[in-house]
Formats: sequence, structure tokens, C-alpha cells
Amino acid sequence: MMIKDYSVLMSVYFKENPEWLSNSIKSMLEQTVFPEEFLIVKDGPLTLELDAVIERYVNEYPFLFTIIALEKNGGLGPALALGIKKCRNELIIRMDSDDYSIPERCEKLLLVSNEHPEYGVIGSYEVEFEENTENIIVIHKVPETPDEIYKFMKRRCALLHPTVLYKKSVILTSGNYQDVYLYEDYDLFMRVVLEQKVKCYNIQENLYYIRINNAFFMRRGGIKYLKTVVKFKWRQFKKGYMSLKDFIISAGGQAVVCLLPNRMRKQFYLKFLR
Repeated sequence: MMIKDYSVLMSVYFKENPEWLSNSIKSMLEQTVFPEEFLIVKDGPLTLELDAVIERYVNEYPFLFTIIALEKNGGLGPALALGIKKCRNELIIRMDSDDYSIPERCEKLLLVSNEHPEYGVIGSYEVEFEENTENIIVIHKVPETPDEIYKFMKRRCALLHPTVLYKKSVILTSGNYQDVYLYEDYDLFMRVVLEQKVKCYNIQENLYYIRINNAFFMRRGGIKYLKTVVKFKWRQFKKGYMSLKDFIISAGGQAVVCLLPNRMRKQFYLKFLR
């Protein structure tokens, strides 16, 4: 069966690590099925080192890369929303600027998409690592089937954002990314799954390696994040995406986790939420 062309979509901002960015891009250029387009959104001005990494790859693959440079940093949601619109292929595969994809990742996503054209979003498990991919901390597993994903989405996000292949038309029909602080992905996928009733699927394999550290868990704590969690989930309840019971369990449980010391929060995430 013929595999269709696809675009890689990545957003980069000034705090990224140049070496990690280079390794991330390289992992997508070493895929067993090569991308037809690699679109990078520069979310505001970058450092000279980051610009140098991107320029090196653009010079090496002049017909592959599409670079969109934004005048100021606006956040991941708005950057990806623009990127989605500018991608020239219907099939888009996400990639974060500090992670790693195994060489067969895109091929496996594309094969499932070919075999099941009804799937609008396809993800996978992700391996969470520190420092290097040899130092694996935990495997983040998610439900497999459309029905399992639909049920899971009412309390937690069932699609791991950086792992996914999605269809451009599905994302645009669902309202695209919106500027929801730290919840751009969950907000989008709730609309895709619960509102549009799009069938989604997760490959039960480790195709993606995501970098974590103490800052990863720090961002998921504190009063600001707590307010964001409750406000976001209350809005989903009011829209009818979750029942009152789901809201209490989901928002209440996450509120408790937000207030834990960072070390305890990290242990809780790794033990109970993966």
C-alpha cells in the first residue's frame, strides 16, 4: 500500500537547547519514510546558536524545510495553529524540539493511517528520559482503541501530544489550537474526540522519547497551574464534555497533586499517572 506524503511540524523558542534541537531534527531526517516537508515555526526571535542549527539543516535540505519566523513569542498553541494552516500536506506528524523519535516512528504511524483512514489522530506510548535516551525513567502508556480513548478523555488526556500524527482537515474542523495556558493539546483533543466524535488510536509501542527533568514537574505545580486546571476542567464540564463526577475526580485529584512539594509530585506522576 502506498504511503502518503507528510509534513513534520515543530515549534522552537529562544530557551531551547541547540544540541537537543539538532538531535531532534536529525531523528526526523533519519526516518525510514522521509518527510515531504519539515515546517518549523520560530516562536519569536531565537538565539544565534539556535538559528545556526536551523540554518545548517536548511542549507543541507533546501527543498525540505519551511521556516516561519514570528516577530514575538506567543506560546505553543498560537505557533502550532499557524503551522497547521501553513503545512502543505494533509498528514502532519508532530515533533518537539528537544525530544527523539525512533527511525520507524513515522512509518508505523503512516501504516496505521493508511489501513484506517477513519482515524483522525494516531499516537503512541512515549518513553520519558533524563539527560540521554539510555536513562529511561518511565514509559507513559495510553489507551489503544477509539472507545477507550473516548472514555479516558473525560478525566485525562488520552493522546500524548508530541507523539501524534493528525489530519490537517480534522484539526481545522475542530477549531485548531487555541491559546489555553499549558492545556493547548488537551483542549484541542477534547474538541476532536468528544465534540467532533473523531475516531483516534494509539499504537501500543514506544515510538517517541520525551525529555523530562525537575522543571518538567515544577511546571505542573503551584497556584497558577492549579487555577488553570480548575478553570479549564470547569469549562469542559459546562460544555458537557465531562460529568460532574468526572469533573470532581479529575480537577480535585489534579488540584491535590499541584499542591504537593515538587519531589512528591514527581514521584506521584511516575507511580500513578504513567
